[in-house]
Amino acid sequence: MADRPTSPRIPPLSADELDDQARELLDGVVVEGSAAWDIFATLVRHPGLFRRWLPFGGKLLTGKLPARDRELLILRTGWRCRAEYEWGQHVLIGRSLGLDGDDIDRVKAGPEAPGWAPFDATLLRAADELHDDGHITDATWAALAERYDERQLIEVPMVVGHYHLVSFTLNSLGVQREAGVPGFDG
Repeated sequence: MADRPTSPRIPPLSADELDDQARELLDGVVVEGSAAWDIFATLVRHPGLFRRWLPFGGKLLTGKLPARDRELLILRTGWRCRAEYEWGQHVLIGRSLGLDGDDIDRVKAGPEAPGWAPFDATLLRAADELHDDGHITDATWAALAERYDERQLIEVPMVVGHYHLVSFTLNSLGVQREAGVPGFDG
């Protein structure tokens, strides 16, 4: 696997570089210096794309999936994409939702790791199947369908796909973790 950039290829806008349009787009999204500043201050360099992307990502974060389930999907996707920025941000979110250190370690180990509840393993398996083969197998789909309604079933591949897009982008742009955001070792 190729090394990730250790410095930004496209740096986040500094406070001095923010123009009125960037300030408007970032208003209410993130506070400068916060634990998620660099992703938004980098992507806002493409204002038209940022304006369209932000509501979609926001909808997935407030969608129909239970928050803990969504975070398991995102964490597994970030891990599989080797996206340390995304991983760290969602470790923080996952912890706020009750995921503990053992859960986080098991995400790294995958769906076959001992200690998963069966449905949690199914979520990780769905993320892996999407990552590896671009679709969810019939067996995994059936297990998801035992618990989820149609809207939730639609969201599963949308969440994983969206976080692939974000992971690929952050890895390629070299967006660096902010101070206090854990990496793969934390």
